Amino acid sequence: MDLSNDTVIHVKKDDIEYLQFKRLLEYDNIILHCYSLGTKVNFKTGNLNGKIPEKDYNKTIIDYKNLCDSMGCDYRNLVKGIQRHTNNVKSVYGKINKDKPDFNLEEYENIDGLITNKPNLIISSTSADCISLLFFDPVKKVIANTHSGWKGTLQRISIKTVEKMIEEFACKKEDIIVCICPSIRKCHFEVDKNVKDMFLEEFKELGKENLKEIIEEKISNRKWNIDTVLINKIILKNIGIKEENIIDSKICTMCNPKSLHSYRAEKENYGLNTALIVLK
Repeated sequence: MDLSNDTVIHVKKDDIEYLQFKRLLEYDNIILHCYSLGTKVNFKTGNLNGKIPEKDYNKTIIDYKNLCDSMGCDYRNLVKGIQRHTNNVKSVYGKINKDKPDFNLEEYENIDGLITNKPNLIISSTSADCISLLFFDPVKKVIANTHSGWKGTLQRISIKTVEKMIEEFACKKEDIIVCICPSIRKCHFEVDKNVKDMFLEEFKELGKENLKEIIEEKISNRKWNIDTVLINKIILKNIGIKEENIIDSKICTMCNPKSLHSYRAEKENYGLNTALIVLK
């Protein structure tokens, strides 16, 4: 199945498949990026609170190496936070490990977003229904990669990322491009009343009309469907990111189980997709 649409292209190289954003490909002289596809590629990092389990480590390294080779970059330059659904964002200025990726390191404990302006540092995030957000400022040549699940969205980690890009790298909001990778969409993100109430309280400033579009009640079973992608679009636009610079992949992970890992679809056997971005 080809997942290409008006914002992304589906790349197939031998057994490796990934998505690329058409907008970011306009800067392929500056950056490389991808979002992994294919359930054979399984970045299993969900069993030990965000760390790569020892039993899966070698397989994960092989998967990353194959993906990076396909992109044309060195997997040893990978940096990944130990994601715990926080709003913590960290700037990366260099590698810690010399000849292997910076995985499972104490320095990246509880980190769900990474930012860098250093070339050849591949910053990564993983997800299985959560949103991965790729940020790029082509003027300052700064990139960021942020994991924003529903808890991260409630904590506005996308906004935290933009603020840190501005504070530490002098980026300007009007220059920043934000790409929204595949994630569970409103069609499948069903929650109970307690979660619905948290979203209503946190985003009450968005107004009744926006919230009516974001949150839809399912009368039949007293559940609510929430559009976390739309929330991120609105709050990013509200802080000054240009609407035309917010690019959505328009792909639901749960709607595409043959191509994408989904926690809700795969249950306890879920795998993870990875988003990578690197400055040349």
